Amino acid sequence: MRIGNQKDFWSGILFQVLGIGFVLLAQEYKMGTAQRMGPGYFPTLLGGLLAVLGIVIAIQGLRSNSAAGDIERLHFRQLVIVLGAVVLFGALLRPAGLVIALLVLISLSAYASHEFRLREVLPLAALLVLMVLAVFIWGLGLVIPLWPAFLAR
Repeated sequence: MRIGNQKDFWSGILFQVLGIGFVLLAQEYKMGTAQRMGPGYFPTLLGGLLAVLGIVIAIQGLRSNSAAGDIERLHFRQLVIVLGAVVLFGALLRPAGLVIALLVLISLSAYASHEFRLREVLPLAALLVLMVLAVFIWGLGLVIPLWPAFLAR
């Protein structure tokens, strides 16, 4: 059997694997009922829905005949840069503060693109930092250090 749209097919397979994985991991917790949900109810429900969605997408990938659905090579350099930026954000959050950690995350993630332009990234980074501050600090009231400890005094 020939796969018509490889992107859809393999995305569907990935959704199925992740959905089944969540369902299996959620079995460690009590399910409860629909009226009184336990901690395993929601992950089991979402994992099952993700697996069903994966089946539908994989079947569409088998039926389709699209040349746009061919899979390109995996870009490891960009993948490592983005994942490294996320890890660095987590490592910098407490010692450097939210603002600096976000700027590092956004800058490194943007650098992974072949279309990186610093003059475009800086205003977008400033806007994203303001949005994160508005939602998480001022809106939700989370207690996260904004600046390094030596600047916050």
